[in-house]
Amino acid sequence: MYKLLGSLKSYLKWQDIQTDNAVFRLHNSFTTVLLLTCSLIITATQYVGQPISCIVNGVPPHVVNTFCWIHSTFTMPDAFRRQVGREVAHPGVANDFGDEDAKKYYTYYQWVCFVLFFQAMACYTPKFLWNKFEGGLMRMIVMGLNITICTREEKEAKRDALLDYLIKHVKRHKMYAIRYWACEVLCFVNIVVQMYLMNRFFDGEFLSYGTNIMKLSDVPQEQRIDPMVYVFPRVTKCTFHKYGASGSLQKHDSLCILPLNIVNEKTYVFIWFWFWILLVLLIGLMIFRACIIFIPKFRPRLLNARNRMIPMEICRPLSRRLDIGDWWLIYMLGRNLDPVIYKDVMSEFAKQVEPSKHDRAK
Repeated sequence: MYKLLGSLKSYLKWQDIQTDNAVFRLHNSFTTVLLLTCSLIITATQYVGQPISCIVNGVPPHVVNTFCWIHSTFTMPDAFRRQVGREVAHPGVANDFGDEDAKKYYTYYQWVCFVLFFQAMACYTPKFLWNKFEGGLMRMIVMGLNITICTREEKEAKRDALLDYLIKHVKRHKMYAIRYWACEVLCFVNIVVQMYLMNRFFDGEFLSYGTNIMKLSDVPQEQRIDPMVYVFPRVTKCTFHKYGASGSLQKHDSLCILPLNIVNEKTYVFIWFWFWILLVLLIGLMIFRACIIFIPKFRPRLLNARNRMIPMEICRPLSRRLDIGDWWLIYMLGRNLDPVIYKDVMSEFAKQVEPSKHDRAK
């Protein structure tokens, strides 16, 4: 288990060249590692040990355990409101009196580890697509100028090559920016869709799962219904039918303990809180991107905030003369270049893109 979890640390390694922002990495790298870790832990708990243990007379225990694990177990929802030890033996466990419609079946637990794995793959998809679209462009034009330990001649040669690239490729980076922003939108869509599907997966209980847990502290002890026990019951019931010696049908009512749900309930508490935090961050990111695209006056301030050594007299002509794709490229360059080199490159680049007073007079 330690070796399996240790292999995930490569997803969290520091990037010397950054082509995305922190929220994008939280969605693609951290959330992927989180979901894969949860999947591995639940898989180990599920397949190493006893994920279900049923009590029944007249039938071999391993037969009932296998049957109930495959075909699901159930509880009686109204029994969660009854007093344990007096009215019911365990929360949700009561006589069904043959009322099939009143039963709440649980069929998800054998699928949780697989669902978490596919959720992790869905979270990694935007990063995979962006890496393909980006193609190492930022690393190519930075040329190691993010590390200032080099000779003056080498530094000047690389700086001139970078400036030459920017001048020759003006207005050729619009798709570069659009593809990255499309990947950010895909992150937002992915989280919304995942939360909706998880809510369907847990019969409409996921979206309010964390809220119900937080509200539990305000409810008197005798009136409490633990939402974790309701969504992930630890004790359930299962009905097993078999033929007797004379061919008559026999019904065996068993009580099943699900120790795996102890892990599941804690896992999804953390996932619930993290997904809501991530959703809020992504909504903020969408608003921020909309400001960049639709409010051009916002761009010079961002360039100046990226590197305070670049005055607004340089940021304004760069933002005015460049299209959105070129502006995004130089904005991301500020995250990867040495600040002094970045200032020199942007100062010279501004002179190249801003026409002289003589040209404007014509």
